[in-house]
Amino acid sequence: MTETPHRPRRALGRRTALVIAAVVATTTLLTGCLYAAIPPETSASPAPSRTPDTDGVPAGFERFYGQTLAWKACSGTDAGSYDCTTVTAPLDWADPSVGTIDLALIRRAATDGAAIGSLLTNPGGPGASGYDLIAQSSSFAVGTALSNAYDVIGFDPRGVGRSTAVRCFDPSGMDAYLFDIPADPRGSQGWTDELTARNRDFVTACEANSGGILPYITTDNAARDMDLLRAVLGDTTLNYLGYSYGTFLGATYAKLFPERVGRLVLDGAIDPSVSGLDVSTTQAIGFESALRAYMADCLGGSGCPFSGSVDDGMAALGSLLASVDRVPLTASDGRKLGADTLMTAIIAALYSQDSWSYLSRALTDALAGDADTAFSLADFYYARSNGTYQDNSTEAFRAYNCMDYPLDTSQADKDAADALVKQKAPTIAPYWQGVDVCEVWPYPPTGVREKIAADGAAPIVVVGTTNDPATPYAWSVSLAEQLSSGVLVTRQGEGHTGYNKGNACVDKAVEGYLVDGTVPQNGLTC
Repeated sequence: MTETPHRPRRALGRRTALVIAAVVATTTLLTGCLYAAIPPETSASPAPSRTPDTDGVPAGFERFYGQTLAWKACSGTDAGSYDCTTVTAPLDWADPSVGTIDLALIRRAATDGAAIGSLLTNPGGPGASGYDLIAQSSSFAVGTALSNAYDVIGFDPRGVGRSTAVRCFDPSGMDAYLFDIPADPRGSQGWTDELTARNRDFVTACEANSGGILPYITTDNAARDMDLLRAVLGDTTLNYLGYSYGTFLGATYAKLFPERVGRLVLDGAIDPSVSGLDVSTTQAIGFESALRAYMADCLGGSGCPFSGSVDDGMAALGSLLASVDRVPLTASDGRKLGADTLMTAIIAALYSQDSWSYLSRALTDALAGDADTAFSLADFYYARSNGTYQDNSTEAFRAYNCMDYPLDTSQADKDAADALVKQKAPTIAPYWQGVDVCEVWPYPPTGVREKIAADGAAPIVVVGTTNDPATPYAWSVSLAEQLSSGVLVTRQGEGHTGYNKGNACVDKAVEGYLVDGTVPQNGLTC
């Protein structure tokens, strides 16, 4: 793959079962098997519009904060449950004269009548579609209690999906970028040169096709957009539920607007103070831990393609990865399955324990020379279906990360991180390296990595899962400690994120706070 080394390599914030549910529905092999079924929606009446909150609007931005929203029934959804609108935002929050962008919103009215207010949601990524999160199943995304009490709002952040979006390659170009295997051996100069050339082509396409928005695709700007959404929705404070990367977006909002923080829940947290190098290293170790948990479960059940101890199984899996790295398998559509794509398939399945049986099937098939099931998982990860891409999450992911993470890592630090990954994640380590697309990004990063205290903010609930592979538990602990008003809730278990995952204790804590304002006990363990 052409993922970036020493920085966030995979979709940190993706609440995968929600974001790519449409891909599951259109992929027969995955339906009903990879993730839990999404529950049906119930009908709701359209919500009334409220008067925009224009208090404290910065000079020059009055026309944005004073917008009156024109809601209409969403196309392709149940008009009785959803309505949609578009909000105009400044392209540059430092200069309102530079230009504008559009932000796409979808709203599902509170099913119990008068709403507490709006509840904004974000499934993470960066680059996942909040619009799709709600359009596919708001009750699964936020839980029935929250759907009853709030007008649930999904939105595509700047650069994403139906909003003014980052655009790069067409489907065939994206296939080549993500799946083609370099001609030269892994780690050789020829391998590096080929991946660097691909990254340059990708960046050139992004710059040519994105209409000049690339330097403004930052989490800081997206958080300022959220304050605009809060205001035009008529809320004096922000109520928000963010998953994974969405926790960084929510924490950034709290840093910028602590006095406007309402009830915030940040689930599967990213530590805003860690460097891109630390993120990459910690994620590699987290996925190795999850992979070992999967292996133990696999070996204890039936139909496992491995045998012996967990170490024996991990060694056999390592041999499979090395084998397809030397001699790739050919899928029925002609694509070649090398070790990088097989690793992507493995990681996609590790986001949820519900998908472990499907991972066993993919690995069983790969051992037999069949690449199709592994490609189904990899395609699911990239939101690819029938040769096309259902969203632009891959492009937006790179755009945000290249602007958010400073390029200030020393070679000595990189070498130390490589050594740690080899020690702590030996199965994943050989395939965790890549060539950093951000090294050739056309604009320098503007983001900073620093602790966020958000002094003066209302209580902010942080939910962490003890063996979350994508956003390791230590990050949730750290964020809760950094926030002056942070409250930590711990879910003991496997998989990515903690709310609405079948843990009644976590659900009660989250819903009690968001619905009733009852702050959970700090340190609550579920």
